Amino acid sequence: MKKSNGSQTDTLYKLFIYIALITLAISIIVPVAWVFFASIKQNAEFYGNPWSIPLGFHVENFIEAFQEANMGNYLFNSAVVTVLALAILLIVALPAAYVLSRFSFRGSKMINSFVKVGLFINISYIAVPIFLMLLDWDTVIRTILGEELLLNNRFMLALIYASTALPFTIYLLSSYFQTLPSDFEEAASIDGAGYFKTMFSVMLPMAGPSIIIVILFNFLLFWNEYILALTLMPGENQTLPVGLLNLMAAERAAANYGPMYAGMVIVMLPTLILYIILQKRLTQGMTVGGLKG
Repeated sequence: MKKSNGSQTDTLYKLFIYIALITLAISIIVPVAWVFFASIKQNAEFYGNPWSIPLGFHVENFIEAFQEANMGNYLFNSAVVTVLALAILLIVALPAAYVLSRFSFRGSKMINSFVKVGLFINISYIAVPIFLMLLDWDTVIRTILGEELLLNNRFMLALIYASTALPFTIYLLSSYFQTLPSDFEEAASIDGAGYFKTMFSVMLPMAGPSIIIVILFNFLLFWNEYILALTLMPGENQTLPVGLLNLMAAERAAANYGPMYAGMVIVMLPTLILYIILQKRLTQGMTVGGLKG
């Protein structure tokens, strides 16, 4: 009887988990699929049943979004800023995380404490101070060079993105580096490898799954960031989230819904493609830390 009750409980528990996962999957898949279908509908189709299948593939919505709403330029700006931000972030965070996790030196505990404090700083709270600081610097630069350099600058936005993501990235990578055995470093030292060669040739390849997680999470963060992009990019170098909201406001006012949903697809598609490509590596990276302990 006790065995029967135990197996019944396990069955009910598994059933609950399956139902919860299926419900979660449906709640994600249905809205995404609906946006994709809406992006290829003609405008007249939006006034009927909102759940109806598109009558055809109305590619003109994407053409209008790229040509008239300038989504192609926004897409290029977002790609440049995101790639630059990821490159700067990895160049700084990987050596910092390795040193802070594998070496003990004077001030290392204080630096680790500052990194952990940085995890609790919300980017929304510092957007205006950053803008005012860059505005003041631009005023000085304008008096010397006659033009502004810091605002509406893709590299500066990428640098700020990387800076704001450093605490989380260093903390995540440090936690992973701490799980790696020191035997490999000792073997590299016996073979005559210095600190830099050991880090680049031995430790960073072993941290590959964790680096994949960092790239994916920060890509999503940089690609979808809106507040800093709106504040620091007032000119023609605006990124995709800002351009999407401009497009949505214009098309909603004109009651032209197809290009609006096409713009949403343009924003979502790169993240979906990246997740599909890295899905297997992401799963490995999330489980490998527990296996090494």
